[in-house]
Order: sequence, then structure tokens, then C-alpha cells
Amino acid sequence: MLFMPTCKEAAALLIASEDRLISIPDRLKVRLHMMACKTCPNFERQLLTMRSAMRQWRNYASDETENSG
Repeated sequence: MLFMPTCKEAAALLIASEDRLISIPDRLKVRLHMMACKTCPNFERQLLTMRSAMRQWRNYASDETENSG
């Protein structure tokens, strides 16, 4: 059976997946943990919200630069 990561390990894998493709076994570990944990899915949603906000901010900042020049 797959090793069940702790919340701390699952969070580290979620953060790592923002920067790089994590291995299939690590993805399975995270998904398995998410099905059993009540708080980590909230953390994942927060990461997605932050990623979306940063993307919007970058687009806004680049639009401002183009319009001012």
C-alpha cells in the first residue's frame, strides 16, 4: 500500500507541484491524503487562489506598463 503522507508532507508536495511536475507516486500520495484529510483541500484551494491572484496582478502590471509607454 502507498505511504500516507502527513499534512506537512502533503503541503510540501502541493507547493512543489507549483514549480515542477511531481512524480506519479507523489501525486497519488497527495490525492490519497486529500481524500482522507479535511484541512488540506482548503490549503490547496488557497494555493490556487494565490496563483490566480498573482496571474491577474502580473497581467494588470504588464497592461499598465504598456499603456504608460
